[in-house]
Amino acid sequence: MADAIENVRPAWVDDDLFPFESRFVDIDGHTVHYVDEGSGPTLLLLHGNPTWSFLWRDVIRALRDDFRCVALDYPGFGLSTPKPGYRYLPEDHADVVTGFVDALDLQGVTLVGQDWGGPIGLAAAARRADVFDRLVLANTWAWPVNGDLYFEAFARLGGGPATRFLARRLNLLVKAFIPMGHHRRKPTAAEATHYRRAQDTPERRQASAVLPSRIIASRAFFTKVEAGLADLAHLPTLIVWANAQVGFRPQERERLEAAFPNHETVIFEDAGLYVESDAPEDFIAAIRNWAPLQLDEASHPGEELSPPFRPLGCD
Repeated sequence: MADAIENVRPAWVDDDLFPFESRFVDIDGHTVHYVDEGSGPTLLLLHGNPTWSFLWRDVIRALRDDFRCVALDYPGFGLSTPKPGYRYLPEDHADVVTGFVDALDLQGVTLVGQDWGGPIGLAAAARRADVFDRLVLANTWAWPVNGDLYFEAFARLGGGPATRFLARRLNLLVKAFIPMGHHRRKPTAAEATHYRRAQDTPERRQASAVLPSRIIASRAFFTKVEAGLADLAHLPTLIVWANAQVGFRPQERERLEAAFPNHETVIFEDAGLYVESDAPEDFIAAIRNWAPLQLDEASHPGEELSPPFRPLGCD
């Protein structure tokens, strides 16, 4: 059983770095931590691995004047506590996100999913298609990749016994992935501490250690996610892509574009995998400038995207 984190924000969370109220809700026996800031159109911000809602701090701080920004931690990540026996599988996280959407009675939601937040969020969106109005997908995928040597190699290396052992004992994924996922800037020591402290015991690191192997092991889940895309294909979709990362290739972006014909794509040439943290100003501007969110332009006069930014428009 993972070490328990009570419904109290730990003292190591810096109020200046993460200046939001920590909230907790019971979802099927899990204690799920989340932040719920601002008002306006709802953005449901879903993180990947080995991150947590802390990843979205700059986005939330900038957008909460215009949007309701809701970001949760999956059980075992961040400040959320799983119930005994939780497996930390993406299909289980999708169940939790679906329950979370129901518990908060969210409506008119824009899914903002990065990395694992893409398939996990799209699975929930397909189950609650009447709740989700728009999609923002950043460096992610939504289909089985079994047989793709690129993903097979990563899943077998990153999810193999040796890496899982090092992830649990030495916090390898946090120490390796967080720096690798930033290209424009280097995370500060304080930021790195917040990722390490969220997984400060071998038990707390189990959640992140499990996911790499599930890229191919959860084939049935990804098959369902792909099948559900047909019910979401009509939704306005913003695809945000960082090119200075090795997690996802141009063909993954192109496949997302084909799956969501009502899309706009923006590309950041020199940003890393965790684009919302690596290039927050550009990420924020991309959301504000996206027409389907119908923001009042007078609220942000003259705001422009910092170069290098390449809009591809609608194909």
